[in-house]
Amino acid sequence: MGERVGVDETVREWRDAAGRADLVLLDGFHALKHALRFGADVRMALAEDPAEIRALAATLAPDVEADVARLVRRATLKGLLPRVHPTGVAALAVRPDREAGLAALGRMPRPAPVVVLDNPRNLGNVGAVVRLAAGFGATGVVTRGDLDPWHPNVVRAGAGLHYATTVERLALDELPPGPLYALDPEGVDIRALTLPDDALLAFGSERHGISPELRDRADHLVSLPMRPQVSSYNLATSVAMTLFHWGGPPAGEEGGEDA
Repeated sequence: MGERVGVDETVREWRDAAGRADLVLLDGFHALKHALRFGADVRMALAEDPAEIRALAATLAPDVEADVARLVRRATLKGLLPRVHPTGVAALAVRPDREAGLAALGRMPRPAPVVVLDNPRNLGNVGAVVRLAAGFGATGVVTRGDLDPWHPNVVRAGAGLHYATTVERLALDELPPGPLYALDPEGVDIRALTLPDDALLAFGSERHGISPELRDRADHLVSLPMRPQVSSYNLATSVAMTLFHWGGPPAGEEGGEDA
């Protein structure tokens, strides 16, 4: 009976917290793992089987095993989430402070580029870009337009790596300082260029490309090598190719997991 009361209280606490604008849904074990690893303030975590999640942490993320064990509580996730992640765990974490994020994006000299997504439409693609940016050590990811880069589906696709970089939505006149390199089919072949660390690397959608206003604002137009009659690359693929050309983290740094 005591456990049932505890579970009911946990569910009530989750429902009260889930609607708060300052809290972010971490959907699945890898999102929780990465958020903890990069310093997120995780307020609570629920799991269908807490013992299974603790064992998963011991195997895949021993560096955050103690935090996972401390946070995870038993609850039935169906009805609390739009869909339950296969790992059977979800958490709520504090969204990073916007002013701190803007300061990080604007700090110069900058050790790595900022990725700018111009009016992106697909939540999963934006999450994949955040994951790429975190892996390459980019300073951050900035979106323009209506899409919220902290939408739960973006965070899910990014596997919680929003906390490993800076992710913000900005207007064109709010972009951080630095030369703007916009990807455009009419631009200079990227292989002829060296991308500086303080660059803003701007990408449009697969269908529409970059907007006219961002194109006018660009200091350089850059194109990726592509065979004739191939329409475009996926957004995340374009970002990966460009960041790889920039350089990425120093050679010899320890790599991460595939999952």
